[in-house]
Amino acid sequence: MRNMTTTEERAVPAKHTPSAKLPAKSATASKPFLRFYHSAALRKKTLTLLGTIEQARNATTHREALSNLVIELTDSGMDYYFIKPLKLAKPGFLVEQSAKLGLAGVQQVMGSVVRQIIGRMDSPQLLSICGSIRQLML
Repeated sequence: MRNMTTTEERAVPAKHTPSAKLPAKSATASKPFLRFYHSAALRKKTLTLLGTIEQARNATTHREALSNLVIELTDSGMDYYFIKPLKLAKPGFLVEQSAKLGLAGVQQVMGSVVRQIIGRMDSPQLLSICGSIRQLML
C-alpha cells in the first residue's frame, strides 16, 4: 500500500486566502478522507467563483452560480468515483450505458434539490458552503 500524505503534509497553494472561516485543522486532521481529482479548468472556475462570492457585498447575488458549481463538482466527483472505475472494469457497453443513464437521472433530481437549497441561503450560509469547498480542495 502506498503511503498517503496527511492534511498537515500537504502544501497549501500560495494564492489560498479564504475569507470564510474553516474548522480548526485539529478537528479534521485525524479523520480519514477521500477526495477526487478534477480538471484544471474546473479548479480555476471554482477558485474564481469562491473568491468572487467571498469578496461580494451581497453573496446572495451569486446563488445560481454557486448552485451550478456545486452540481458541476458533484458530477465530476461521480464520474471520478464511479464511471471511470466502471470503465476500467470493462463490464460491457450495455452496463456502462445503463450506469450513465441512471446517473443522469440522479444528477437531474440532485440538481433540482441543490438549486432549491442554495437558492434560499443567506450570505453567511453561502460563505459557509464556500469554506467547505475550499477545505475539500486542500
